[in-house]
Amino acid sequence: MAQEINKKLLLFVLLLGGFVSILNQTLLNVGLSEFMEVFRVNETTVQWLATGFMLVNGVLIPVTAFLMKRFSTRQLFISSMLFLLIGSIICAIAPNFAILLMGRMLQAAGAGIIMPLMMSIVMVIFPPEKRGSAMGLLGVAMIFAPAIAPTLSGFVIDYLSWRWLFIGLIPLVALVILLALKYLVNVSEGSDAKLDYLSVVLSTIGFGLVLFGFSNAGSHGWDDAIVLTTIIVGVVVLALFTIRQLRAKDPFLNVRVFQNKTFTMTSFINIIITMMLYADMILLPIYLQNGRGFSAFDAGLLLLPGALVNAFLSPVTGKLYDRFGAKPLFIIGLIFVIPSMWVVTNLTEDTTYTFLMIRTIFLRIGLSFITMPLNTAGLSALSKEQVTHGTAVNNTVRQIAGAIGTAVVVTIYTSNATDQAAVLMNKGITERVKELASIFASSESYYFMMILSVIALVITFITPLKKQ
Repeated sequence: MAQEINKKLLLFVLLLGGFVSILNQTLLNVGLSEFMEVFRVNETTVQWLATGFMLVNGVLIPVTAFLMKRFSTRQLFISSMLFLLIGSIICAIAPNFAILLMGRMLQAAGAGIIMPLMMSIVMVIFPPEKRGSAMGLLGVAMIFAPAIAPTLSGFVIDYLSWRWLFIGLIPLVALVILLALKYLVNVSEGSDAKLDYLSVVLSTIGFGLVLFGFSNAGSHGWDDAIVLTTIIVGVVVLALFTIRQLRAKDPFLNVRVFQNKTFTMTSFINIIITMMLYADMILLPIYLQNGRGFSAFDAGLLLLPGALVNAFLSPVTGKLYDRFGAKPLFIIGLIFVIPSMWVVTNLTEDTTYTFLMIRTIFLRIGLSFITMPLNTAGLSALSKEQVTHGTAVNNTVRQIAGAIGTAVVVTIYTSNATDQAAVLMNKGITERVKELASIFASSESYYFMMILSVIALVITFITPLKKQ
């Protein structure tokens, strides 16, 4: 019975740690214009608060497979939380933009390790028939945190000071560290694993360039020389990295996990779902703020009921996964997701706030049937030795998919907005051209996401998913 209590305590500490680190990831997105004003920096510079965080985060995730071999669970978890704490303190007292960015990078170093570490721990300590429920609880942090971040940051920026975005995190992170010191047990002890330095260099350069390229494609355009160069060089370096891993006896990141058909197919679905999630979280606020004149807080508030539903359903779908397996859940989820994307392909200036809120709740119900069962199904198909590599690959794929999804949807939106503005001007409409073009462009961009959700449904039917 003691072990059962330990598992619950362990899960609670992991859940709290994951929530804080993932919340931190999207907390500043709504407040970028505020930082531009405060520090007198331009749009390209301020974007580094989001891009820089994602880069450090994305580059560190592939390294976690090695770190989990080299260090104990406690060492890794507490170290990542200390990075998060020190980074938050530096950000809270930052006198200029350079110091703020430095603190942000330290936060990212802590956050990058947490998610793959949490998933690996769950896969090790829980038997297959209980993994769905445990991963469902982790899903509360993974899905709920980024969904409430816009509301939270919108409120803090409108009614308090931007510094409270970081001050508020400090006691939370400190509490997680104290709980971890008392209750976190070592699931794995450290070993004398040898570090392949060339693989680290190739991994860092490859993933870093690909993430940098895609995260800048949306704002600079796909024909930008820097964007094209970084993506192409990044892909070439990643190809060299992959060849090295396939030849190594003890690979730095075991890409052979893709030889498992179930893992590979669930990874494809994961890419599509992540692209849709990130794209929706960008497109809806753009429509509300640029097209309809709502405040950042109002735009964030619209996402909140859906996030609460998501948080409530995540443990429930975890239990359903343990009972019925993944495929029925994916199909139910996509039956909710596809209409949720379709109903926003004809947005107008009269589309009501309530309608959009209800639609977002439906979308979130669908996603809660997919997100964590997807991760559990993919990782459960792997052997115990491959799980740490599987979680690292899984989370790396999600990071890149998020960057690609954001870049692609911003590109589609920008292109549509330019075309729509030209059409309106040709018709002799000169008032509110920018707002109307934004509304039409947002609407048309959702067609892309609806097509993606249909593709995800097709892949689900052909994926070999066994019932637990």
